[in-house]
Amino acid sequence: MKKKGVRIVLNAPAVLAFSAICLVVTVLGIMTGGQITWRYFMTYRSSLADPLTYFRAFSYVFGHSGWSHFLGNISYILLLGPMLEEKYGSRRIVGVIAITALVTSVVNAVFFPGSGISGASGVVFAFILLTSFTEFKAGEIPLTFILVAGIYIGQELINGLTAIDNVSQLGHILGGVTGAVVGYAWNRKGR
Repeated sequence: MKKKGVRIVLNAPAVLAFSAICLVVTVLGIMTGGQITWRYFMTYRSSLADPLTYFRAFSYVFGHSGWSHFLGNISYILLLGPMLEEKYGSRRIVGVIAITALVTSVVNAVFFPGSGISGASGVVFAFILLTSFTEFKAGEIPLTFILVAGIYIGQELINGLTAIDNVSQLGHILGGVTGAVVGYAWNRKGR
């Protein structure tokens, strides 16, 4: 008779790899007093002739300003990401992360040239709104999507107009819009 044991499985490789990279980059950022984060893992307007401009357009999602910022984002990513990766696959999840990063960095550079952003908050919001499409059927809009979109995007609009902080509400909104558009596109044909 075989003994049944408990084993740990690698259930969401893309989400786990993303989280691990974020952890390493955050530790390096803390160890260097933010220098590595600023140089390589924060997006801001810079010369198009600088190759790092293109790298940072994607890499900024790995950088975080500290433990609190990192833990807040990664807890949501580890909560929502595995379910999304199981439904859509690793490649599509990496695609959502990349699209969210690029859209947010370009909009930030064009409309807010004096500010830089780092962190995976936009990815978190993309995952939140993408999650609300998991039970989507053609010709229907889930009430959960309407409620989630209203709560999260509404909150970010209000915070953007009233809060004085270092949080990029635009990044959150653009991440949410990316997640909503991708979720609708992937599920509109009753996938």
